[in-house]
Amino acid sequence: MRQTKYAQIYQELSEKIQDGTYKPNSKLPSENELSETYGTSRETIRKALNLLSQNGLIQKIKARGSVVIDVNRYEFPVSGLVSFKEVSQQMSKTARTIVHYLEKEKPTDWVREQLGLGADDKVWHVVRAREIDGERIILDRDYFPVQYVPELTKETCENSIYDYLENDLGLSISYAKKEIVVEEAHEDDSRFLDLKDYDHVVVVRNYVYLSDTSLIEYTESRHRLDKFRFVDFARREK
Repeated sequence: MRQTKYAQIYQELSEKIQDGTYKPNSKLPSENELSETYGTSRETIRKALNLLSQNGLIQKIKARGSVVIDVNRYEFPVSGLVSFKEVSQQMSKTARTIVHYLEKEKPTDWVREQLGLGADDKVWHVVRAREIDGERIILDRDYFPVQYVPELTKETCENSIYDYLENDLGLSISYAKKEIVVEEAHEDDSRFLDLKDYDHVVVVRNYVYLSDTSLIEYTESRHRLDKFRFVDFARREK
């Protein structure tokens, strides 16, 4: 079947993005320029650009035009339960963790409800930015009940809290429930992340359990939109 004109244009632009002709974070030519290049109407160009946007290759930004998204995104498994350190070790990237906040405190009513805590229980509240290749692209806000994690240091938070929980405290982390949503960026996102022109973030909420079903962690992991895709494997039950 013969391709429509806009599909042909989409295919050519897609290939140029994939092979690096159009670099990540660069702008595509304007609709007028593309219509002249391909000898077609702006409406046809607009359809091709919409298809690029739908497939996660460009981001349309007001007053800037069509900006190329980095297609070499980092993969974080949805169903897996891995630490940032474990994921970063699998990538050929320079990664580090920046601890912005670490306090033992009385949780808010909302956090207490998420962790199922009593009125007198306390938590460790940790705020960490995750930097990959010089860009701060994840903001983690973690809460750990003090009854399970009596001590926590900045050094541990910079390295791997999971490594500390499992190897130093002897806890058995078993499974997690996760919720993934897209939300408007908060003030802390703008403050601690290199958000560029993005005004939304992907938020992954994690409820992490020990093997005895005790809830040991609630985390909000806030990701810059253009850098991450979440992968999973599913099999249809027969």
